[in-house]
Amino acid sequence: MPSFNVVVGDPESGLAHQLEVDGQDANRFVGKEIGDDVDGAAVGLDGYTLEITGGSDEAGRPMRGDVSGPNLKEVLMKEDGVGYRQDREGKRKRVTVRGAEISDAVVQVNATVTERGDESVESLLGLDDGDDGDGDGDDEE
Repeated sequence: MPSFNVVVGDPESGLAHQLEVDGQDANRFVGKEIGDDVDGAAVGLDGYTLEITGGSDEAGRPMRGDVSGPNLKEVLMKEDGVGYRQDREGKRKRVTVRGAEISDAVVQVNATVTERGDESVESLLGLDDGDDGDGDGDDEE
């Protein structure tokens, strides 16, 4: 059974939440590719839809959307992108990256919220402390 760390980015609040999924919930991610949508219930976000934006394997090799399949591939990179940052003009380098499909070898999956549910992400994850944000601790506006 696979298990993943899913990093969910919330564009509305600008926060990212790291969640651990395993078992049946992790199986919802296996076989999906970068750009695919997943039901947020897999990570405890009922009513939300998440888009897979990337990930990495146990060695830290990044997933690339332009490499098909779940396997490793050596790609000749000549421009800045996922897995390579050019340090001088014209330099090329062969980099090992993982394909766009999620498999058991992937350890971290990156996702972003595309459709929101009724409740906030923080309240669904149990991170809502009830504070109204004004710093006085009275929970009233």
